[in-house]
Amino acid sequence: MHIVIIGNGIAGITAARHIRKLSDHRITVISKETDHFFSRTALMYVYMGHLRYEHTKPYEDWFWDKNRIELIRGTVEKIDFDQKTLHLSADSRVVKHQPTLLEKLTKTVFPTIQTPQTLPTELKYDKLIIATGSVPRWADEYPRELAGVQGLYSFQDLELLEKNTQNVQKAVIVGGGLIGVEMAEMLHSRGIHVTMLVREASYWNNVLPHEESALIGQHIRRHGIDLRLSTELRTVKGRARVEAIQTKEGEEIACQLVGVTIGVMPNVQFLQNSPLRINRGVVVNEYLETNLPDVYAVGDCVEHQQPREGRKAIEQIWYTGRMMGETVARTICDTRTAYQPGVFFNSAKFFDIEYQTYGDVPAQCPPDVASVYWQHPTKEVALRINYQKENQAVTGFNAFGLRLRHEVCERWLKQHQTIEYVRQHLPEANFDPEFFERYEAQITATL
Repeated sequence: MHIVIIGNGIAGITAARHIRKLSDHRITVISKETDHFFSRTALMYVYMGHLRYEHTKPYEDWFWDKNRIELIRGTVEKIDFDQKTLHLSADSRVVKHQPTLLEKLTKTVFPTIQTPQTLPTELKYDKLIIATGSVPRWADEYPRELAGVQGLYSFQDLELLEKNTQNVQKAVIVGGGLIGVEMAEMLHSRGIHVTMLVREASYWNNVLPHEESALIGQHIRRHGIDLRLSTELRTVKGRARVEAIQTKEGEEIACQLVGVTIGVMPNVQFLQNSPLRINRGVVVNEYLETNLPDVYAVGDCVEHQQPREGRKAIEQIWYTGRMMGETVARTICDTRTAYQPGVFFNSAKFFDIEYQTYGDVPAQCPPDVASVYWQHPTKEVALRINYQKENQAVTGFNAFGLRLRHEVCERWLKQHQTIEYVRQHLPEANFDPEFFERYEAQITATL
């Protein structure tokens, strides 16, 4: 059986790895972005000089030959689902591993996968996994043809940013969120003055409650970023290259770069006008099956037809992609398995502040939920715990500047432990290194 995977991100590659663990099926992975799988979250550190690109690859290049996973660098232009055929771009090529000198000297070279030197533009599959990820959102006011206007998601975006920031002194980032603050930190590391436009009255306040939003906004400004709240872009000005932007409030801000970070959306445009069911993403059932036989979808491009309780229909998070990849591998290898993401969690970093969230912590508490919030009087450290008013069961945690133990928070949420129980056992959730300051006594005095 030949299994073809479109996309070499965390979802697609996890599927390939686990299919290989469970079977001897032929596996082909197609990507138009890079030859090999890399850690997308590490791209910012390549730009900042902390890593080289090769450091972002979790597996050595020989890994794919050793595990008999064929790699194709190219674009899928069309899918004939009736004939189970992919039509590839003419420039598509087989990725060949070139042995290093060390491999030659130690004789650890693995035999090359027997694939044709000339790749046909049509590729047959028995089962297909769509794992095409996300693309940045765009709007009409961001002129694509103007140099210096770009998003930040792909490896190509990183290469473009390297080119676009040569001799740049001022940049404007439109949009907040996680990608926006990453881009701000990247540019700031090069000594570029950054103005960030956020249309909301407080930073990321559609996700964060008011206190946390204010804390992160203060932290961003403390790092030298000119954070403009309640400010929207009207137009980008420039001839060959961006020269300035104008806000809807009438202010003109000179800049040589505009970073568009208004979110991402499922990468499914090339699948429109096909028999595959598409809404905002590729629609799947609980087994990650689409409406077509032998076609599955995983990762950021997926829209769940019936999301699990407490989960969204589209969740573009690294760990959910990994879980979906492992789940679909079991199903394809004859153990039909439902996707069960469990308790929601996520983590990120805002400059120096680490952020963790578990369960349900909406920006606005519903009427039946109460919330307790503790913030250090002088440090940028905070903890919020939400709980049901009726039975006192905890429903969610937000942690800023301190680390909570994942296993403990997940267990408390699954067991519906009360806020009083959490108060008494809070030290169990501490996951800070040994010599870090601990805050449980101060926190429990507030609960």
